[in-house]
Amino acid sequence: MTLLRFDRVDAYYGEAHVLHQISVEVSRGERIAILGRNGVGKTTLVNACTGIARVRKGAISFGEDTPKTIRHFTAARAGVAVVPQGRRIIAGLTVKENLLLGAAVGRKGGWSLKTVCDLFPILQERIDTQGTAMSGGQQQMLAIGRALMANPNLLVLDEPSEGLAPVIVDELGDTLVKLAAAGTSILLIEQNFNLVHRVAERYYVMSKGAVVEQGSLAGLSKESLKKHVSV
Repeated sequence: MTLLRFDRVDAYYGEAHVLHQISVEVSRGERIAILGRNGVGKTTLVNACTGIARVRKGAISFGEDTPKTIRHFTAARAGVAVVPQGRRIIAGLTVKENLLLGAAVGRKGGWSLKTVCDLFPILQERIDTQGTAMSGGQQQMLAIGRALMANPNLLVLDEPSEGLAPVIVDELGDTLVKLAAAGTSILLIEQNFNLVHRVAERYYVMSKGAVVEQGSLAGLSKESLKKHVSV
């Protein structure tokens, strides 16, 4: 079953044409990475899912649903939850309140305050702490936990390793592999080759707003992966 499909999508910010004929597909059970240098349109791909970037040509579908107009909640209601670049923890809200925002979409499933805190015990320890008062790694746990509270079929992560220490990135990799093994599909937008190589099974390379290469990571070394991205 396809969870997310971009079918020859052109997306814009105002009159700025950023995505050009993008075709990307994620099916149930897949772990996929989107690779590319800064400024090639990777985050715009995410923003097209949430209505921030406007789709003028082509179509985005979520499972069997191809909405005519994409709103900020469209993806979440269809089971696609986004962990945004920079985490975007809401200032003035506690850890618990930030987590509960993720549940507002109303999807049923196995993720709850208890199960998220079982996955990330530090969130339970700091449940009444202001979310923005925590460390970068803890905020990333909170951002992932908030997305899981929407009970998604697909978790989209935009540069989750950004600003994190290597040991925290290793823990992040453990978490993503664990989530995938439990049945959550992963779309990882990332420049950390170690994390990509560990988590993903298949990749797309973007350059200048277009997909220029795709393939399997099976048997592909990290060094070869870097060469594939130097486009």
